[in-house]
Amino acid sequence: MERADLELVLSIRDAGSLTAAAAQLGVAAPSMTKRLAALEAKLGVKLFYRTTRRVAATAEGELLCERAAGLLSGFAQAEEALRDQAREPSGQIRLAATFGFGRIWLGAALADFQILHPKVRIDLQLTERLPDLAAEGFDAAVWLWAPQVNRTSQWSATLLAKNERVLVASPGYVKARGKPRSLEDLAAHDCLQVRESDTPSSTWLLSKEGERKPAQAIKIKGALVSNSGELVRDWCLAGRGIMLRSLWDVAPLIASGQLVRLLPSYAMRNANIQWLAPFRAQTPQRVRLLRENLMNRFKARPWDRA
Repeated sequence: MERADLELVLSIRDAGSLTAAAAQLGVAAPSMTKRLAALEAKLGVKLFYRTTRRVAATAEGELLCERAAGLLSGFAQAEEALRDQAREPSGQIRLAATFGFGRIWLGAALADFQILHPKVRIDLQLTERLPDLAAEGFDAAVWLWAPQVNRTSQWSATLLAKNERVLVASPGYVKARGKPRSLEDLAAHDCLQVRESDTPSSTWLLSKEGERKPAQAIKIKGALVSNSGELVRDWCLAGRGIMLRSLWDVAPLIASGQLVRLLPSYAMRNANIQWLAPFRAQTPQRVRLLRENLMNRFKARPWDRA
């Protein structure tokens, strides 16, 4: 039996006649008669007593109508549940992000999103190694795009916010050592290094704002190296050297005067904040809504106003 058969028998019982039932369903009366006869033949039972004025359900017809009402109600509830899910996203989102940005900016954004969509569960993994998103079951990663990233799976990238890494030092360091006047002057300064791989980089790739020339590779030296960007920032605040650090991390410190930006026309430009996601035929609504939420939240670079 099909759903249309269940709707047929209920319409006939409730309307009390084949003509009235046909009008309710928007079909011709002869078609209604043929459909009922075919259903009775298929089931091998008589469902309705028919007279010239009225039809009435047999015992078998009444039983079928009771079951049909329950089944159709279940269909309606299932459809409504699907519509509710379409209106209100639910389910889990697995994200990866770097420790610094994830803790300082992304964590609060995800908590606010979850309040808006209480049926969504968010699992955020903070890491300094970009996972193989598809293979490790992540829906996406919020990442600082960099050419040295080891991309082991195919993905799509969406810009969340413009960002660059800038040169900063504490006022105490500047007072003691002076400001570099050119990129070449950096060779005479203590430079704090963040180790992003097994071997710390002793080269900073810096380009001048507005110039189309390739970035200049500047050799640096310094006695303090760490894989923790937050620790390197602490060294910088303590006056131990010059640091190259993302604006999302140091903009509030520059605004408060705790750090001084050096050579302000130069920066490392390859540090935009990206939404990386595995290629998939269809993005779940909850994931798409989160991506759009983060785009709207970060496009104005809230760290510039912090």
